[in-house]
Amino acid sequence: LVVGAAALVAAGWTASAEAADLNYGQRAPYTVNQPLNAYSWAGPYLGGNLGYGWGSVDNNPTKPSGFAGGVQAGYNFQNGPWVFGLEGDISATNKNGSAVEFPPNAVFHNEVREHWLSTFRGRIGYAHDNWLLYATGGGALANVENTIGSVAVGEISDKQWHWGWTAGGGVEVKLTQDWTAKVEYLYVGLQDKSYFNPAPS
Repeated sequence: LVVGAAALVAAGWTASAEAADLNYGQRAPYTVNQPLNAYSWAGPYLGGNLGYGWGSVDNNPTKPSGFAGGVQAGYNFQNGPWVFGLEGDISATNKNGSAVEFPPNAVFHNEVREHWLSTFRGRIGYAHDNWLLYATGGGALANVENTIGSVAVGEISDKQWHWGWTAGGGVEVKLTQDWTAKVEYLYVGLQDKSYFNPAPS
């Protein structure tokens, strides 16, 4: 650090001396040297995501899991090291889980599948150089399908849209001034809804 600082000061002094010579002794204009490695997190962004999800269903033995992938967009504001932003995303998922139960009369099959998941969140983070550590939270919307069937009656399905909430956090790194990569964890809680009314939710 000392060697680098000395080199910058020397270079600045040499340039000022040359400018003074070219202007025949007139004072050179005052300038401020900006850090060469300053990263800005402010502005709009657009990107893609790929992840894995798992969970459980209330009043149901299935435990859906699977991959999800989609796109997200957002906008960041920066004040010193603090970064504030808004972000929205939408992902197609193949998260599903199935169970086989044994009622008195017939073997019973049940599958729960999540087709779409979207979140819309606020973000707040602390930036250091090209790293950003952040927390995030907001709303969620998911499309879920419940399928039941048995040897006796075949299969029937019901789809519902569920509102909910999400919270989590992550770490983002600037690979260049225009490209970033991040690792993020989100917990999503969705509202209870009734399927195959008047069956339990």
